[in-house]
Amino acid sequence: MTNAVPPLVLAGPILRRITTKRITLWLATREPVRLQLQLMPADGIEQRYDESALASATQTLTAGKYLYFYLIDLALDQPLTTNRWIGYDLSLGVAEKPWQSIKQWGAELCYGGKETPGFVIRHRLDRILHGSCRKPHHASDDGLVRADQQVEKHLETPEHWPSVLMMSGDQVYVDDVAGPMLVAIHRLIAQLELPHGTLEGADISSTQLLHDSAPYYYRRAELLPDDKASGELTRVFFGGAKKPIFTSDNAHNHLVSLAEMLAMYLLAWSPTAWHGLSLEAPSTIPEEHRDKYDHEIEVIGRFVSQLHHARRVMAHLPCAMIFDDHDVTDDWNLTAAWEQTAYGNPFSKRIIGNALVAYLVCQGWGNAPEQFSSALMAQTQQAMAAPGCETHKHLIEELIRFPHWHYSWDTEPVLIVLDTRTHRWRSEKSFDKPSGLMDWEAITDLQSHLLGHNAVVMVSPAPIFGVKLIEAIQRIVTALGYPLLVDAENWMAHSGSAHALMNLFRHPRTPDNFVILSGDVHYSFVYDIELRDHVGGPDIWQITSSGVKNEFPDTLLDIFDRVNRWLYAPWSPLNWFTKRRGMRVVPRKPKDAKRGERLINASGIGWLTLDGEGRPNHMVQLCSDGRDLEFEADHSEATWE
Repeated sequence: MTNAVPPLVLAGPILRRITTKRITLWLATREPVRLQLQLMPADGIEQRYDESALASATQTLTAGKYLYFYLIDLALDQPLTTNRWIGYDLSLGVAEKPWQSIKQWGAELCYGGKETPGFVIRHRLDRILHGSCRKPHHASDDGLVRADQQVEKHLETPEHWPSVLMMSGDQVYVDDVAGPMLVAIHRLIAQLELPHGTLEGADISSTQLLHDSAPYYYRRAELLPDDKASGELTRVFFGGAKKPIFTSDNAHNHLVSLAEMLAMYLLAWSPTAWHGLSLEAPSTIPEEHRDKYDHEIEVIGRFVSQLHHARRVMAHLPCAMIFDDHDVTDDWNLTAAWEQTAYGNPFSKRIIGNALVAYLVCQGWGNAPEQFSSALMAQTQQAMAAPGCETHKHLIEELIRFPHWHYSWDTEPVLIVLDTRTHRWRSEKSFDKPSGLMDWEAITDLQSHLLGHNAVVMVSPAPIFGVKLIEAIQRIVTALGYPLLVDAENWMAHSGSAHALMNLFRHPRTPDNFVILSGDVHYSFVYDIELRDHVGGPDIWQITSSGVKNEFPDTLLDIFDRVNRWLYAPWSPLNWFTKRRGMRVVPRKPKDAKRGERLINASGIGWLTLDGEGRPNHMVQLCSDGRDLEFEADHSEATWE
């Protein structure tokens, strides 16, 4: 690669919430731009929005000399039609230069036979692509390639177009970064001239040193804050690494600064951000890690070569997003003790806060723009302009307490996306016990939002109904006092939230059909669930697709899968010792699966279709290796719990 100047558009356009009356779109550019938008329905009247119309509908954030973020949230003059192709041309004006049509600056975004990108507004939420856990340096191919192919497959049949791309967590891995990716991040920071700032409570005083002469490649565990309150077992199992606050065993290149995290998003979502970046190993790579670095270059190179698919599909489908732990850090808010330690240390608090700022700018902002006040976004702008300033600190305090990361989209069925990270129900028994994924107030609020709906698609980053054997192992290790060791963050780990959630499903006015979409676990499965002595519903489906670009250790998952079937067979008395008593659980069998296999361990993307009542009728894992694995019902394995 050369040191050429990157293209004008660094990432995007990414479609966010799209309705017949409103369009939300995200974009990152190298220079400040003026905007014009043209909408071209296949069977309707074109709508044009000039510079002044878009200026009043656009918020802009400046992150550095050469990095600008734009969020267009535009109320339309005329409603758009559903189930029809709608082309769009986003024209950009730079200084006194001529306007550039998307045909000029983004021709690679178009599918064959189309002059511009476009979208289809589905009349129902009946076809969904969904997945989580997209780690750039995992050896598998990118599941977003399959998502892109699925859109291309239905290009001329808009009635079969996906309704949404649901990204249910770990869109980026802030806490697990390959060496070449961190080198690329630092070179992009220099290229864009992102501002540096001070670091409080760290062994290194300035992010400028961190981005340049003292990057701590493969050694960031030495830099990350240490506190004995987080548990000695972390040291034992992870080779004495000084990182109990940041518990990932892959924290050797944990991102720290706001600039690093913003650059990560650009590099994870767009090939244009990679333009001109050399991945040649710098002298600051420790000699003992050179071989690993060279291997990771090959994997990252493959990731970059497929990024045009990810960018194209996100320019054509409305993208709904929510964080999970790796968007911020592993084990984020898992226990009250973790929270006390992490937020009580100024350095770890800054790292977590920087991840939340980056999430706000690159993900949360577009989910529901109305939930983020102009005052909050003004604070964000000041923090991005001067990292480490007092406003930056105040913003982090506000985002840690921010109550509205969850959201819903007014689709049919309604899409409700849960925040299971910041509304935790802390254990009453011990601060070292796992917190519930949502507290009483949040679950009560959720229940009020469910009333009046016949069907709902609900997104919980962690599965509500998980693999019982794995949950049992987590419970045993938690009882021994080490919940962080096994990521004991399942819904059943906290009795209060588990019982409140089960009671929610039994509410007399709860929806008849619950589709629960989840990720997090790095394998995929489907359960059909019914309530005992509850004639007429609700019917519940737990549909888990994970990861987009990540997998579980294959041999270990095979063991878990088989032993789970033996220990929790329909006749097993162990079923009575779970918190899901009174439920009939039917695991679906993947088509063409090995004997006994119920869990799919393959990177890819979930593909789900719903009937007119919001009931699933087609559930497939579109694997990144080209396989299509459909889940089929097998009622012989139904268990009453």
